[in-house]
Amino acid sequence: MNCGDGIDTRLIEELYINLDPIQAGGRLTVDAMKAVLAYGDGYSVCDNCEKPFRLDCIKKPPLAKFHDDLATFVNMDVARLVPGARRGFQAVAGTVVNKGDPVLLTAFSHYTEFLSVEQAGGIPHEVPPDDSQIITADTVAVRIEEITRSTGRPPSLLYVEEVDYQFGNLHPVQEIVKVAHQYDVPVLCNGAYTVGIMPVDGKKIGADFLVGSGHKSMAAPAPSGMLATTSEWADKLFRTTQAKGDITGRTFGVKEVEMMGCTLMGVTSVGMMASFPHVRERVNQFDQHLKRCNQIVDALCSIDGTKVMSEYPRKHPLTRMNTTESFDKIAKTHKKKGFFLLSALRERGITGIIAGSTKVWKFNPYGLTEEQAQYVGDMFVEIAKEDGLSVQT
Repeated sequence: MNCGDGIDTRLIEELYINLDPIQAGGRLTVDAMKAVLAYGDGYSVCDNCEKPFRLDCIKKPPLAKFHDDLATFVNMDVARLVPGARRGFQAVAGTVVNKGDPVLLTAFSHYTEFLSVEQAGGIPHEVPPDDSQIITADTVAVRIEEITRSTGRPPSLLYVEEVDYQFGNLHPVQEIVKVAHQYDVPVLCNGAYTVGIMPVDGKKIGADFLVGSGHKSMAAPAPSGMLATTSEWADKLFRTTQAKGDITGRTFGVKEVEMMGCTLMGVTSVGMMASFPHVRERVNQFDQHLKRCNQIVDALCSIDGTKVMSEYPRKHPLTRMNTTESFDKIAKTHKKKGFFLLSALRERGITGIIAGSTKVWKFNPYGLTEEQAQYVGDMFVEIAKEDGLSVQT
């Protein structure tokens, strides 16, 4: 089967239990799959677009209501759809950061956060983690004071991950925001791994800006995401164009500058909207997903020499493991070298581990059933036993 010349049909989700760290929360729902077929044409949502000709105002399909629902979902005042979390970072940096401004990120900030600062002309500074790989409020305060002393001004913005992509650790964002606000530093909370996965309350956190990823955590087609803010920042972040052609005299209505007008024109917006009722419900089942993750981690840690590098017990399904003293020992003599682990998993209907990784690797079992989680844990143990590793029972 193929999708055209040289384009194989993707059957990963149909043939395997997929543990890929960045794919788990982005699996489409059945309704989103239907939306892909029905709204796949580029400008499909524009069939009934009327004045003021803006995505968040379209009533059929109900995108206007969806924008309001998104804001309510994360308890913020205003929300917009964006082409991925990175465009949310870019919009906020373009609004808040001026050339030469110091900007505070963390040792776990995604590269796109750095790029958004660079594009705006800001100067990035980092907050280091503690020994447990957690960003703390105290360290944030220290860094703000250091930067203020060295540059003569506080950072114009702080980016902080609610859950980071390196360890999947849950950081005390509410405490961090409280400290940052004491120095009048606005905060962008990166919820790329939390919005759509677990309950997120933007106002409880205290964030000025909240970014989510549709294709990473909201069962949506890529590229999609959301950007939400408070009423205090909405007029600045979503400012409308004042541009006017000097020859034609043209103006462009209420198009929003940082959004570059409309954002998600077709399948991405409707796919995200189609999955939303399911996403809104599944965040209430987060404890069950977390229980299954810990079940797999427990199985892995029963293999002698295997360590969990993320905080434990897990508070988020994205998990980093160290198997240098277990699976990597096998890799040193195995004919397939480091590729033996993924090969052995695939033989058992499991995939998503980076090929060749047997030292440090990540996995994300979000969305698995209880039976699937049990099976995955059993298969890791089975592989270990087959290759002569000791397992604690």
